[in-house]
Amino acid sequence: MPPHISRLACTLLLADLALMLALAHFFPALAQLGRVGSWLEAGLRLLVLGGAGRLLAPGGPHGAAVLLSLAPTVFLTLRGYLGLPGAAPVLLATATPFWLVLTHGTATVALLTWSLLVPTVSVGAKKAEAWVPLKRLLALAWPEWPFLICAFLFLVLAALGETSVPYCTGRALDVLRHEDNFATFSTAVGLLGLASASSSLFAGCRGGLFSFIKSRFILRTRDQLFSSLVYQDLAFFQKTTAAELSSRLSSDVTLASSVLTPNINVMLRNLGKVLGLCAFMLGLSPRLTLLALLDVPLAIAARKVYNTRHQMLQRAVLDAAANTGAVVQESISSIETVRVFNGEEEEERRYSQALGKTLRLRDQRDMEKAIFLLIRRALQLAVQVLVLYCGHQQLREGTITAGGLVAFILYQTHAGSSVQVRSGTVPCHQIPTFVATSPCPHPGCSAMQALAYSYGVLLSNAAAACKVFDYLDQERAVGTGGTYVPATLRGHVTFCQVSFAYPTRPERLVLREVTFELRPGEVTALAGLNGSGKSTCAALLERFYEPGAGEVLLDGVPLRDYEHRYLHRQVALVGQEPVLFSGSIRDNIAYGMKDCEEEEIVAAARAAGALGFISELERGFDTDVGERGGQLSAGQKQRIAIARALVRRPTVLILDEATSALDGDGDVMLQQCMRNGGDRTVLLITHQPWMLEKADRVVVLENGTVAEMGTPTELGTRGGPYSRLLRC
Repeated sequence: MPPHISRLACTLLLADLALMLALAHFFPALAQLGRVGSWLEAGLRLLVLGGAGRLLAPGGPHGAAVLLSLAPTVFLTLRGYLGLPGAAPVLLATATPFWLVLTHGTATVALLTWSLLVPTVSVGAKKAEAWVPLKRLLALAWPEWPFLICAFLFLVLAALGETSVPYCTGRALDVLRHEDNFATFSTAVGLLGLASASSSLFAGCRGGLFSFIKSRFILRTRDQLFSSLVYQDLAFFQKTTAAELSSRLSSDVTLASSVLTPNINVMLRNLGKVLGLCAFMLGLSPRLTLLALLDVPLAIAARKVYNTRHQMLQRAVLDAAANTGAVVQESISSIETVRVFNGEEEEERRYSQALGKTLRLRDQRDMEKAIFLLIRRALQLAVQVLVLYCGHQQLREGTITAGGLVAFILYQTHAGSSVQVRSGTVPCHQIPTFVATSPCPHPGCSAMQALAYSYGVLLSNAAAACKVFDYLDQERAVGTGGTYVPATLRGHVTFCQVSFAYPTRPERLVLREVTFELRPGEVTALAGLNGSGKSTCAALLERFYEPGAGEVLLDGVPLRDYEHRYLHRQVALVGQEPVLFSGSIRDNIAYGMKDCEEEEIVAAARAAGALGFISELERGFDTDVGERGGQLSAGQKQRIAIARALVRRPTVLILDEATSALDGDGDVMLQQCMRNGGDRTVLLITHQPWMLEKADRVVVLENGTVAEMGTPTELGTRGGPYSRLLRC
């Protein structure tokens, strides 16, 4: 038994013993009150045991105090109603050791069962974990409050009509047995039809409104999530796969939306039905109602154990499904590499392993569901047999009519074929295999069981929203709160004692106290072997990351102080593998610029040497480049990427191996771009010796430090690292 369970058990038993000893003189007076005294004793024990449990054993299940306090009184009260033979104590304090062993032994067995079946998590933490996402989901849905109010109104009216049907049925049967008046019978049948029709009408209105709310909720949540994702820093995307993010945007948001509909929709409907059922059942027979309600604590206890495990498995299934999707996307997006290196069998093995893990988790979830349903069905049948036995006795005594008994039985099983609760938003056979769903209850469940079920699925699907909220709450390592927008910018860049390590490998410094400057109107080249930190310097200048130590200054001002949009318009980057977006060439050149004129686009294309091949295309600038620019050659994509940088008229231009896919004419064009920028600051990263010789200054990096810097001529005569690079 876990320590917090053992501590709670000892606390409750000692507190109960102390209470009995302290109030021994008052028990005879309570015993004279009969059942009232028994319930007063139960309330006093609940107050003391509940307080002791929360103060001295806060990590345990607090329902144990409720069970130990109220279960004996409920049992003795039911025993009295049934008139079972044998003597029973009025108060637990005056009971024989046999009764104490029975009551406290039951509580001990319940605690043991809890400790074996439920993961060892603090109850307070577990409740907080379950309710926090639910509250946030409701807050996200709050903008739809007018529609929610109307939906709740229709829900109440539909529940009222639905719970009236069994009562009207019983009345019609009594009229049919005892009266020959056709008018009275017609009135009873008319009321029955009116209740059924109104229930169907209001239920349809309720369902339509909840579906409308759900669609708007999904759109708004996906928009907020995507807005949060696109502003994350690069370290976040290095740790999170694109397939996982896609899964969160699609399946997890859909599952989270099902908290509103059908989960809250069904739970509130069942709550309204339960309240209506209890009201009508109490009017027909309080004694039978008390027996029928015996199913409630049993259902809640079984459901609570099941829900705790199901939520844990639900999260595991979602994570496994996201991992399976990541394997598929990675394999398909890299299919050329897979084919070149004969990796089909390896990818098949990876996918089979990921799929097998998902299948095992789903099998475990379904097995636990089957066991739970078996236990629930057995408990339900036992309560139904008990109600039928007592109902037969009341019918013989004349305290209930035949129609009343039929109505009561209909109330008890009313929701049998009509309640269908799903955790998804589409029928189960239409849900993709990577979307985890919660099990549907069997068609024979009662309204109270459905209420317990829908509450459990509500928390289970709210758990799916935790991943969504994790991304919404993700703090950016690189802030975008700068406000500095100078009227003019010279473009003087200074790296001051900059040290940096990537977040995914914090123990390995990529840059160590690097200091150099980029001067306006000059081309500064970064040279060095692979892994020396050249592209990292470009990433820091683009502010993809924050330096671990030191500062990167632009005109003497730290980069973080500049307004985000202004900075990235003044500092442009052309990478070795430029990425184009599906759409026209015009859209790709003007990407991120809302006020870009046609003349500027044409001028940038001409400067990048792209106007020639664009003019030869049938649709010119309106030509669709395809996904990731797949309709263009590597050189054409690189020219468009250069045009995309030049159209911004940047003050600082970064060329990171931007000549890798260009031919000889392209190299000439690139030199013109470097020299025709006036006072533009150019940072050139290249391995090509002839490009290094065209630079005004060269900074050589070795193992993340500045090895030497100067003009190409000066460095060439020193015989140092630069000379060795030229010989490589």
